[in-house]
Amino acid sequence: LAAAARVATEMGFVLPTTRIVDAIHAQARVRLAPRPMTPTPQMESTAYLLEHDRAVDAQRAGAGPALSELAAGQKKDIVLTNRLRAKPGRVAIYGWHRPNGRPIQPLSTVHGAGYADYSHGVRLVSQTAFVDGRPVALVEIMQDSRFAPLVSSEGPIADAGRLLASQY
Repeated sequence: LAAAARVATEMGFVLPTTRIVDAIHAQARVRLAPRPMTPTPQMESTAYLLEHDRAVDAQRAGAGPALSELAAGQKKDIVLTNRLRAKPGRVAIYGWHRPNGRPIQPLSTVHGAGYADYSHGVRLVSQTAFVDGRPVALVEIMQDSRFAPLVSSEGPIADAGRLLASQY
């Protein structure tokens, strides 16, 4: 989580919300079926991650469209949520959508912030959104009670930029 939040912040991105993850899945031209691996004590290892990445790469190669096409379903997303305020020191994960559109992983903050395994992915989202054709900072939309429902299923996320930065 700390590395994902720092990279997002320093590169000018944010982490997605669950609603954004759902929208990405709905809009993705390439939807990969989840490929869970057997849970073992090694599931946090680099070797396990590489094995899963090879499986995803093979699945992606068989999907057909170019690698530049938006893809979804390959990993659980690390997400931004108000739950991170209520449960500091936790990582929020969500997604890994099945072909029917339902996620394997509902929004969860069960794991500590330092936890990561092969199934977690980091999807960076642009800080710029467009409202009626004009650019608006996504974090402003997240905290605006009128527009937050477009990007958040849990209502406004106050000061999302600071929330993200507080994760590292």
